Amino acid sequence: MSSDVNSLLTQAENRYLKPEELQEFKRHTSTLAQRLKIYEFLRDREATIFEPIAEKLQTAFSDAQQPIVEKSLQHWILIMRHCAMAMLLDDTEYLKNNVLDWLRGFVKTRQSQAIETKIYELLQAGLEEMLPPKAMIYLEDYLNLAKETLLNHSD
Repeated sequence: MSSDVNSLLTQAENRYLKPEELQEFKRHTSTLAQRLKIYEFLRDREATIFEPIAEKLQTAFSDAQQPIVEKSLQHWILIMRHCAMAMLLDDTEYLKNNVLDWLRGFVKTRQSQAIETKIYELLQAGLEEMLPPKAMIYLEDYLNLAKETLLNHSD
């Protein structure tokens, strides 16, 4: 659950929520049903989403070391799972703390940015084909955070 909502619930232990706090809680809960549908869609169709990506990667990176390509694909499956959970919880910190910070080192060490970038592009395109634009709105911030953290980070 988002840290804002968590904070609201903690405050509500000792008092009623103020009108503006209640609005924030309503905003969070009003989108929960839609976020649940998207989460279930992603969970149920994970193989359908990633199989075409795997096939396109084989073609695009036929000269690359296959274990690196496979590991990069596994990273993005994990990222997608965590993006889905972060979206469900409406919490970017969940995504940062649970997967992105430690995956950044793998991408840099293996020098797999080209592969990871291609996976991101294929994933983004595939999801845009499968999900309605209104659903993508809920997910795109988390995917963009993953992209920015893993692919555009300079240390």
